[in-house]
Amino acid sequence: MAEVGSHDYEYVEAGTVNVKDLPPLDATTNQIMKDEFTTGFGLTVFYFILIFSIPVMNWFAPEIAFKKIWGGITVTWFVTTVVMMAMAFIIAYVHTALYEKRLKKYETLK
Repeated sequence: MAEVGSHDYEYVEAGTVNVKDLPPLDATTNQIMKDEFTTGFGLTVFYFILIFSIPVMNWFAPEIAFKKIWGGITVTWFVTTVVMMAMAFIIAYVHTALYEKRLKKYETLK
């Protein structure tokens, strides 16, 4: 059993690693990183489209956007708070599910 505080690596002080000195990634890791970027970028674009649709709705459909649904809460506030929070969780779930699927794919290729 390893001692508490022992490391399996040589300690390198922060700021002393030059990225250019690192070895290139192996092909599998490189592909995983590209897939992760594609997934993250796609989900980010999707979320930004949803976020920017709120002011568009306010501008072009104010009769819908400012309609009160419960007490003083409007459709805009409902979408901004409840729906967007739910979307954040859904996007996190989708990202995690795609990541796990990708890991299984690469594990079977080994």
